[in-house]
Amino acid sequence: MSFAISHSIRKQRSALTWCLPALLLLACFFVVPVLMLLLRSVTEPTFGLHNYAELLGGATYLKVFVNTFVVAGIVTLLSLLLGYPLAWLLAIMPQRWARVILGIIVLSMWTNLLARTYAWMVLLQRTGLINKWLMAMGLTEQPIALVNNLIGVCIGMTYIMLPFIILPLMGVLRSIDPSVLRAAALCGANKWQCFSRVLLPLSLPGIATGALMVFVMSLGYFVTPALLGGTANMMLAELIAQFVQSLVNWGMGGAAALVLLLVTLSLYALQLRFFNPYNNKRS
Repeated sequence: MSFAISHSIRKQRSALTWCLPALLLLACFFVVPVLMLLLRSVTEPTFGLHNYAELLGGATYLKVFVNTFVVAGIVTLLSLLLGYPLAWLLAIMPQRWARVILGIIVLSMWTNLLARTYAWMVLLQRTGLINKWLMAMGLTEQPIALVNNLIGVCIGMTYIMLPFIILPLMGVLRSIDPSVLRAAALCGANKWQCFSRVLLPLSLPGIATGALMVFVMSLGYFVTPALLGGTANMMLAELIAQFVQSLVNWGMGGAAALVLLLVTLSLYALQLRFFNPYNNKRS
């Protein structure tokens, strides 16, 4: 018994030794700079919490927070509604075609983000293909404003975020035994009952993982909201960049960054609490 314990301790020490360079690199180039930025939020221009009071108490900044969470929520919902059927299709279709479609999805992730955003600017502008199609179909008599507003931001970000919800969902859906659905059908369940009472509950871990990933990434997204939304529809990442780059106000920038970091960590903690497979197995 003691030999097994000592052997386990030696293995843990060996693993820690191999991970030490990576941990030091992470500490030097991520943890320390973040801590220095957060420290400036309570020391500049004077020591105190006045930066947080101004950030959380101003109507202008409150609008930025509302825009950020509304857009992140809408993008997460749209990504889930569009990504779930596609993930299910990839899970049940023949492997040959699934690889082709999956390759297209992954290839879109590798395409330059700036190029993809500019492509959406061309498609969504008043003389773009989408407005021309809407008028040709008789759905509108004049072009609709789809750029420089939150509509364009949600469209562009949903397209970019889709792979991040499809991939974890596809992995979970593939792990579900098809015989479970067949058993539900044999017991008299219709298609909706098979989905709502069998498939959906079994795929909740993938939904939670993908939705959390998309929501957190949307909270801190910068390029697409800046190009498709404009200054009138600023989000939190744009506000942090403006504080640091344009206004050179590191205190306010650090305060906004800490708020974003706390929200992200809180969401991650909730995901670990309610959708952690390890906790489920241990219970």
